[in-house]
Amino acid sequence: MRKGIERYTANERVNHWFTAITFVTLALSGLALFHPAMFWLTNLLGGGTWTRILHPFIGVAMFVSFFAMARSFWVHNKLTRTDAEWLAHWRDVMNNREEALPDVGRYNGGQKMLFWVMFLTMILLLVSGIVIWQPYFAPVFPITLVRLAALTHAICAFVLIFGIIVHIYASFWIKGSMRAMTRGYVSSAWAKKHHTAWYRDISGS
Repeated sequence: MRKGIERYTANERVNHWFTAITFVTLALSGLALFHPAMFWLTNLLGGGTWTRILHPFIGVAMFVSFFAMARSFWVHNKLTRTDAEWLAHWRDVMNNREEALPDVGRYNGGQKMLFWVMFLTMILLLVSGIVIWQPYFAPVFPITLVRLAALTHAICAFVLIFGIIVHIYASFWIKGSMRAMTRGYVSSAWAKKHHTAWYRDISGS
């Protein structure tokens, strides 16, 4: 019998890690196409030609994977007044003074903000990516729109990369968080400490 509280099912974890792998692949190949100094990264996908071919297809795969995940999690990421209060106490968050914070549900205010940033940037990356996708769609659009889409794509990519770096840092910063996405379970003590309201809901205490 497994000890602890289930936080993520096996399907949710597989989906998460598939999204993560496609994201890393896209980030590295995108940086390779963004600046000549990083063009050597195209070797990861077999060279410049293959990188240009595969990058958008992998992007579509990540979009589908992320939105399958978002469909399950969006209900837990609705922003509330408690989240605004949590965010207002960001100094207590940074100093690990959790006793000064309001009770948190399944996700805290910071996690919810990151979720919606990812949600928005994913949509913008897909739309702008389609507009600049050579040779299939780009010729259909005016060159001015293609240039604007390329700029939007780059900005959203950097915002998403920064957001994921914060996400990774937080998963190691809060001890026990990584275990939730590798094994699917967290301890009762972890849930009670970091997500008190969620713990009360699932434990009935």
